[in-house]
Amino acid sequence: MHTMKMLAVTAVAVAAACSSDKVTSPPPVTVPVATVFTASGDIAATVDNFRNALGASNGATAGEQPTGRREITWDGAGANPFDNQDNFPADFFNTNVKSGAVFTTSGTGFRNDSTAFDEVNASYASQFTFFSAKKIFAPVGSNQLDQLFEVAGQPTPAVSRGFGIVLSDVDLAEKTTIELFARDGSSLGIYGAPIRTDAAGLSFVGVTYADPIIARVRITLGTGALGANVNDITNGGTLDLVVLDNLIYGEPKKAF
Repeated sequence: MHTMKMLAVTAVAVAAACSSDKVTSPPPVTVPVATVFTASGDIAATVDNFRNALGASNGATAGEQPTGRREITWDGAGANPFDNQDNFPADFFNTNVKSGAVFTTSGTGFRNDSTAFDEVNASYASQFTFFSAKKIFAPVGSNQLDQLFEVAGQPTPAVSRGFGIVLSDVDLAEKTTIELFARDGSSLGIYGAPIRTDAAGLSFVGVTYADPIIARVRITLGTGALGANVNDITNGGTLDLVVLDNLIYGEPKKAF
């Protein structure tokens, strides 16, 4: 875990020598301090530290809670009707399950998979693994997805003070990332997941702030989308294919 703080930038206007006008410099821009958690290989301890930093689990309790966190593992029985198909509902985790998360993608849908994507491409079964047994997740037709926050069980825009993600099979550095955005659409920073370091192939990256300021997260998974004829770079292909498991984030708070 480490703390990152960007330097505030102050723009200074310079008056011409012949001018008597008084020039006032604007105040410095304050950039929120981000605490970053990363791990590869045995990620369990770091994931627990991240959970603890956000607080106790609020499960699927509807409504905004005072403190704590939410977590999506993809493994609940309620999702079973959508398993191993390309039509997982984008709002499942704020309608069926009240967790305050809605997803978008430039692809054609989402897939919640219990076979390590073996039915998409047989080579994936030996490539991907899970953190929480046993389903994993990916967008369809794209390697990017966005997570937006809403008040749990309500269509009310919200912000969170932290976001973390478990990933499977990160082979290339700085290609699998999360980019965090504020309510005004400005970027709070891009954070890369570490590459895999053992046979299990799991990685974790998470970021927390003191206050809830994250309105959206863009998740980039490697360098390409899964496909029937698309192999990973470790299996004769040209793309780094990555999927995700647990998503952990601070309690979504109504964005005023």
